[in-house]
Amino acid sequence: MNRWVLHLDMDAFYASVEQFTRPTLRGRPLLVGGTGPRGTVAGVSYPAREHGVHSAMPMWEARRRCRTAVVLPPRFRLYRTVSGRAFTIVREVAGRFEQVSIDEAFLEPCELAGASRRTVAEFAENLRTRVREEVGVNASIGAGSGKQLAKIASGMAKPDGSMIVPAEEEGGLLAGLPVRKLWGIGPIGESKLHRIGVHTIGELAALKLGDVTALLGQAHGTELHRLAHGIDERPVTERAEAKQVGAETTFDTDRTDHGELAEEIAEMAEAAHRRLIASERAARTVTLKVRDADFSTISRSETFASATADREELAAAARRLTSVAVRPGVPVRLVGVSYSGLATAEQAALFPTPEETTGRSDGAVTAPAPNPAAPSPTPREPPREALTQGDDVHHPAWGHGWVQGCGHGRVTVRFETARTGPGRVWTFPSGTPELTSADPLDSLGEHTPRLLEFEENAEPPGRSPRGTPLDQGTPTE
Repeated sequence: MNRWVLHLDMDAFYASVEQFTRPTLRGRPLLVGGTGPRGTVAGVSYPAREHGVHSAMPMWEARRRCRTAVVLPPRFRLYRTVSGRAFTIVREVAGRFEQVSIDEAFLEPCELAGASRRTVAEFAENLRTRVREEVGVNASIGAGSGKQLAKIASGMAKPDGSMIVPAEEEGGLLAGLPVRKLWGIGPIGESKLHRIGVHTIGELAALKLGDVTALLGQAHGTELHRLAHGIDERPVTERAEAKQVGAETTFDTDRTDHGELAEEIAEMAEAAHRRLIASERAARTVTLKVRDADFSTISRSETFASATADREELAAAARRLTSVAVRPGVPVRLVGVSYSGLATAEQAALFPTPEETTGRSDGAVTAPAPNPAAPSPTPREPPREALTQGDDVHHPAWGHGWVQGCGHGRVTVRFETARTGPGRVWTFPSGTPELTSADPLDSLGEHTPRLLEFEENAEPPGRSPRGTPLDQGTPTE
């Protein structure tokens, strides 16, 4: 009986949620991520991708490539809420279910066992329609005989599509695809295969198993060789939350060359990083494991001050550990890299660290010595927290909005939610007391008052309490 595994992937998820809850941004280039000196891109809308921007790219590089893009900080609590709603729907029909990350999951519906291609296609379209209509984001679905084929098919179906690959077509589809399409092959593995003239999955499948394991390691090479042949019997099952993520490889023959070992360790660091990103978490500790030919094992670790998901920072730590864990001339049979001390993605280095903002590693700022002759300061109320671009705000008359821009003593706010359609924008003096911080979940519009649904050329619903022309502002599109 034919097995059907489906892979559902919500398209450009972070950016899609922003565009869903902030309708003015729909169809526009959008970058979600940190804007500090070390900020990275967490999400990219499809119009921005046309400029060569992708996730995990440094934000400065992304802004250079796409100068018209809107840049917003991530709202992870909102993303988790939308994700939970989408996967509640998926679980209802999934049979077997396995969530891979915040925006993708595998499912193996019992009702599709032995089903025709047409039946699977109808199931996929009905599920995509439910997610779009009930949650508000688009999803792409791929289906095949195993997880690998399903994931490849969903990627080829993007954006907002579905692709069903029956068993008799799997070999032809895989043969012409780049080897990088295989789950588990990163830049370093791809480079190794290119060096021996292997560029497609079909060419990898044509190699002898021994040649593949000699190049990529016993366990990793064997698994990739099976996947290249379309053999994927991995079950769809719920995952327990891991306390660490990592990757390791055992060599067919012991290695002594330091350069080769450093390259293998870099590849394991890359593979571990992919798993870290897929889990939507960050790590504080990098651990390198080296097992010698006599089965003695050396483990060395490095711990950061705070959790990070930055690939270069994690890889650099693995390189530093290589110099202390790999002994010159000693044969090595296994190397592995793992990341632990896991934290939610909000704690990753998407934002400036205290070190970057204060110049001290402990985040402290040295105060000047007090002047005994100076008069005592007059007690005053603590200052209001300054609003920044992308913040959710609320106005008692105009409802929920978000900060579109600020500076020079002004704050520009777009009043809209997922249910209002594109909203009007108004400018206020900085510190306007009626403009307060709001819960990002309010941007879903589930408690939005009707007063926000005014016509494009209509006057706003009443003057603001200050009643100045600046408060009224002018619409900006």
